[in-house]
Amino acid sequence: MSDRADVPDEVLSELRKICAGLPESREEPAWVGTRWRIRARTFVHVFTAHPGQDGAYSRAAELTEPTVIMTFRAQPEELEALVSGEPFFRAAWGHDVVGMKVLAGVDWVEVGELLAESYRKLAPAKLAKLVG
Repeated sequence: MSDRADVPDEVLSELRKICAGLPESREEPAWVGTRWRIRARTFVHVFTAHPGQDGAYSRAAELTEPTVIMTFRAQPEELEALVSGEPFFRAAWGHDVVGMKVLAGVDWVEVGELLAESYRKLAPAKLAKLVG
């Protein structure tokens, strides 16, 4: 992973499967990496961060090697519990944004639940209701 925008195909594939089940979500290139949006709002962003090169994310995640980072939104009552330990951390921006190191053995079922919640938080009510 030589560039911050590089995200392994396996990670993108899993995220595509999850996001395909969310009404009207769309994938697009972000300033770095890839993001999925509901209308004009980003509910998940994934990229590769490198220690010492990515300022706020590198420091927040305490990186020692290139690492795939995913950010998403969380409800206030879930935020504190999530950011209390690995692989999660408080993202460098936003009051409701969680950062997650996407490490080997990631639980994609859990990721799916977290991203569905992020989607519901940002989607119009009629679309949010369609997500179980």
